[in-house]
Amino acid sequence: MTDKTGTVYLIGAGPGDPGLLTLKAKECIETADVVVYDYLASPFFLNYAGKDAQIIYVGKKGGDHTLTQEKINRLLVDKAKQGLNVARLKGGDPFVFGRGGEEAQMLLHHGVSYEVIPGVTSAIAAPAYAGIPVTHRDHTSFVSFITGHENPAKQNTSMQWDVFAKSHATLVFLMGVKNLDHIVTNLMDHGKPSDTPVALIQWGTTARQQTVTGTLKTIVEAVRQARLTSPAVIIIGQVVSLRDELAWFDKRPLFGKRIVITRARAQASDLVTKLSKLGALCIEIPTIQIDPPRDMAPLTASIEHIKQYDWLVFTSVNGVKFFFDTLFDMGKDVRVLGHLQFACIGPVTRDRLKDYGIISDILPETYRAESVVDAFSGIEINGKKVLLPRAKKARTILPDALRKMGARVDEVIAYETRLADERRQELIALLEDNAIDAITFTSSSTVSNFMSQLESTDAKKLLTNVVTASIGPITSDTARSLGIEPDIEAKAYTIQGLVDSLSAYYEGH
Repeated sequence: MTDKTGTVYLIGAGPGDPGLLTLKAKECIETADVVVYDYLASPFFLNYAGKDAQIIYVGKKGGDHTLTQEKINRLLVDKAKQGLNVARLKGGDPFVFGRGGEEAQMLLHHGVSYEVIPGVTSAIAAPAYAGIPVTHRDHTSFVSFITGHENPAKQNTSMQWDVFAKSHATLVFLMGVKNLDHIVTNLMDHGKPSDTPVALIQWGTTARQQTVTGTLKTIVEAVRQARLTSPAVIIIGQVVSLRDELAWFDKRPLFGKRIVITRARAQASDLVTKLSKLGALCIEIPTIQIDPPRDMAPLTASIEHIKQYDWLVFTSVNGVKFFFDTLFDMGKDVRVLGHLQFACIGPVTRDRLKDYGIISDILPETYRAESVVDAFSGIEINGKKVLLPRAKKARTILPDALRKMGARVDEVIAYETRLADERRQELIALLEDNAIDAITFTSSSTVSNFMSQLESTDAKKLLTNVVTASIGPITSDTARSLGIEPDIEAKAYTIQGLVDSLSAYYEGH
């Protein structure tokens, strides 16, 4: 034990959409020694934790408790007594049916300091994402938050059903799916009209969101037909009638589409962010891992002799990254490149180079030889020496085109792509369960490595109902050579182009 006691932060992790986490909550997670999270707190937030932070899951789901509340309480005290700062992530808001008040009392009793970081509660967020305002001047000016978790067989209930039934407030029941029949029966038995609008929203604010509407009389059967289960929020009141007019979240072009991202994890964030904003549920199953070359000597030698080159040509953001990483590791900076001219393939690579303060002199739009020749037209390249840092297994179109124009080209390996198959079994299981709508391929290596993971399966059968999306013609050609005919090929060979093409495809279907 240490003399110093840590602080426990009771953090509202919000209703599910990672974007609804507060800035203060993010800061607490980043600096915590221990992160304790539950079933309803998005695992995405664990990305904010420090690399040395201890991560502990204490989820409780439908009576299945990883740890009892008493053991969770003991855990928080023990960690704080060890001098550790603890981020206790709780779904929604810790003080809205989150037992945060109980945990705060317990911490106070044991002499542990704590802070409460409020979160966005699903009681207002889930209805908002379903197009249901919990208050509206034309319908109601007040709202009641009610637990739906009370045991129906309880003899001495605190539930004032007669008050709820006569109230014109919006009634929001949390954790009440299992007791839905009991809730609606009691409301009608105490006089609430059977045609009162009702909505249940499952996994609100996430790409898994599902909304079922009806009336007190019809909602139980509607929920049964939809097979809707917890976690879900129950909304009862006239404001539910506004959903048809105000629904927005589930009208996005990719809403609910389960899309596999095969890109390397370190590069996937941009694609995931863009697809998620359009409503997709992104499943990250990287098929490639991008690493420095096993033999760094050729790359370091080319940098040592950089003065002998006239041009530096980059074909990918990875080439840019690993070239400059190596340059800096060697104790050099961009000043040694002052005599060079630069060319980049594609606008994304150009923008990545610009991050280092360097503007590309020319920009061939594609790898096609014609595009390279057009870009260098009017520039004296004959006899010039060109350095081309690129992947280990790269196509020869670009260096061949440059050599035909009279350039002397040195190709050096700046990075290698390797097979990543840690989630192979999960991928196969998802395909077998028809739990994937689309798969994105952002390079030839993502396609070939993806197919290698399906070697022992009937790949054609597994992909029968899956939409395949390619970032461009080169990736598409690789896919065809492996037996996949892409359903989508991006018109602009960029991540944004891929996203736009996916969106257009689903809007047309």
